[in-house]
Amino acid sequence: MRVLVAEDEVSLAELVAAGLRREAMAVDVVHDGLTAQEQLAVHDYDVLILDRDLPGRHGDEVCAELVAAGSRTRVLMLTAASSLDDKVGGLRLGADDYLTKPFEYPELLARVHALGRRCHQGLPPVLERGGVRLDVANRAVTRDGVPISLTPKEFAVLAVLLRAQGAVVSTERLLELAWDEHADPFTSAVRVAMSKLRTKLGAPAVIETVPGAGYRI
Repeated sequence: MRVLVAEDEVSLAELVAAGLRREAMAVDVVHDGLTAQEQLAVHDYDVLILDRDLPGRHGDEVCAELVAAGSRTRVLMLTAASSLDDKVGGLRLGADDYLTKPFEYPELLARVHALGRRCHQGLPPVLERGGVRLDVANRAVTRDGVPISLTPKEFAVLAVLLRAQGAVVSTERLLELAWDEHADPFTSAVRVAMSKLRTKLGAPAVIETVPGAGYRI
């Protein structure tokens, strides 16, 4: 899952991002509405965590324009505006969910996961191929019934490959879906992650390298 956190409280934004990254999500962070719009125009995000009272451009405008454009990105408004009128107003703008500050992190995480599932409607919660089974909700992976411990990044890469259902996934697409905007397109990060993932999944190899194209299971 790829997430954009638009929050002007820098420390809060970084805490939220760090927690989501531990859940194998690729997370970008911005601190104003104009930059949020720029990022949304460039990247295909699954979920936007949006503070309403952003500098530069108000969160309400960001949300309304995103919805008007027909974006598939799900919007979770995260704001101190907690009255009933505030909540109704945010949802009427097109937000998919609304969470007020202060909040408990497990609730935020559960709501992001729920929005992510809606964004990927039609995909099963458990992905299986070649004896590899990935339970998205419980962050569990097995091969032929044997549990495998993966890092968040390895889990994210495996999920992308399994969701492709046998299609080839390019290195560029893996960087887009499993890494954040700071990933260097010329880095060896994908190759290194793939090597470690293959080692953990064991023999016989289930991840195939397609020369000049990418990877597939």
